[in-house]
Amino acid sequence: MKILVACEESQAVTKELRRLGHEAFSCDLLPCSGGHPEWHLQQDVTGLLKQPWNMIIAFPPCTYFANAGLHYLKTKPERKEQLLKMFNFVLKIWNAPAYYIAIENPVGWLNTNWMKPTQIIQPYYFGDPELKTTCLWLKNLPMLEYKLKDDLFGKKTATKRPHPNGYCIRKTGKNAGKKYNYYWRQGKSAKIRSKTFPGIAQTMATQWAGKAIK
Repeated sequence: MKILVACEESQAVTKELRRLGHEAFSCDLLPCSGGHPEWHLQQDVTGLLKQPWNMIIAFPPCTYFANAGLHYLKTKPERKEQLLKMFNFVLKIWNAPAYYIAIENPVGWLNTNWMKPTQIIQPYYFGDPELKTTCLWLKNLPMLEYKLKDDLFGKKTATKRPHPNGYCIRKTGKNAGKKYNYYWRQGKSAKIRSKTFPGIAQTMATQWAGKAIK
């Protein structure tokens, strides 16, 4: 299949798709860091959406969508204009002519102002010992499958649980002074935080590409 992985400079998903023999290309405004510039289209992805792709997997920037930054809409009205511009970009991806489409983003504005995600996943569902709530909006694609096991209370849980690296002390809010766990994202740049976890990337490629070509 011919597959476009939009807004991906890491090439995590692109490389997994290539391993399966698909004609996959990453696309981003940034140069790729995945080591295969021959598979990377460094440009605005908008102009590519109407091309005859069989599948589009997109990771639009979450700067204006994520819950963590929505409070700025009250103090920085200009961010709403940027948010709506980015939402228009998301809609262009969703309405692209490709038959199979997947959009990834964290919990945030899209959930409550667009539509509920098809699926919500965690990296530790797929073998990475991390916690990062991730939403998927899927068109003509199945939800990602992962193995479950019974916990001590008889409930189904993912095979691997996240392992916090430590804790911080909340400085503000009603829980100020209390401890809270922090994970991989603390102290990391936005570029690093946006990279797709290996387990998720591999699962996307094997389950979506494998099932879609049957």
